[in-house]
Amino acid sequence: MAVSENESFAGDIKTTHPEEEVSPCVSGQTKASTAGLLSREELGRLGGERALVSDFKLMKLEKEAQKNWDLFYKRNATNFFKDRHWTTREFEELKTCREFESQRLVLLEAGCGVGNCLFPLLQDDSNIFVYACDFSPRAVEFVKLNPLYRPERCCAFQCDLTKDDLRGSVPEGSVDVATLIFVLSAVHPDKMKLALQNISRVLKPGGIVLFRDYGLYDHAMLRFKAGSKLGENFYVRQDGTRSYFFSKEFLAELCTDAGLQSVSNDYVLRETVNKKEGLCVPRVFLQSKFTKPGQSESS
Repeated sequence: MAVSENESFAGDIKTTHPEEEVSPCVSGQTKASTAGLLSREELGRLGGERALVSDFKLMKLEKEAQKNWDLFYKRNATNFFKDRHWTTREFEELKTCREFESQRLVLLEAGCGVGNCLFPLLQDDSNIFVYACDFSPRAVEFVKLNPLYRPERCCAFQCDLTKDDLRGSVPEGSVDVATLIFVLSAVHPDKMKLALQNISRVLKPGGIVLFRDYGLYDHAMLRFKAGSKLGENFYVRQDGTRSYFFSKEFLAELCTDAGLQSVSNDYVLRETVNKKEGLCVPRVFLQSKFTKPGQSESS
């Protein structure tokens, strides 16, 4: 269940076609303590989205969440998302958190999709082992069919992070680093804490969670049409998949409640150009790091 940061117009996206090609129209990106400012028109548009979908539709979407993601991968196979070669640049912990140079790093990629983050990491670092799980059985099957998949370096399995105990596939307290990259936004907000608690159980004391996802007032949030709003900052796409847009305060409270401590928690502001429509649009992501508190050997 991977979600794309290149998804420029989430409210209009047609998942039967590849994602819109986007590229930076300004150099790099900036970190900020606050989300982007909205125009009066944009504020009015969000303020006018008071009508939520019916409770029946909310329950139906929750019940069919796995099916909708499986259909997404049936339509798009491995062609929708681009490989993420930027993770080691954005998260130095993927390279530097070893106590000694030859130490094997154990990673959990929660919501691995078809491996767009997983396989670049395996190619880039020969001394890494990755547990990779996804909500969609079809996505996991695509991972296992990839020529780069090797059981001695990777273990892929299907998992609903909100109810399936990760310890059934990952030894408790064995993971150095867990990644949540454009994944938690697809989970119902009421169940996000359960997912984080599940991940925390397999982290080592002092282990770290690396997070990147949609930020509040991202352009994708502003493009949703009437009838798409499920709750505060929570929307449904045309294909039935859902997306939440995070404030740093909400994420910080969520992680604290799950027993994790904040290391960093900032908005990432950048602009992308939609070549098809000739538009340069603001993107807002939230990029954060949380750690599992260390414990003494006697505790």
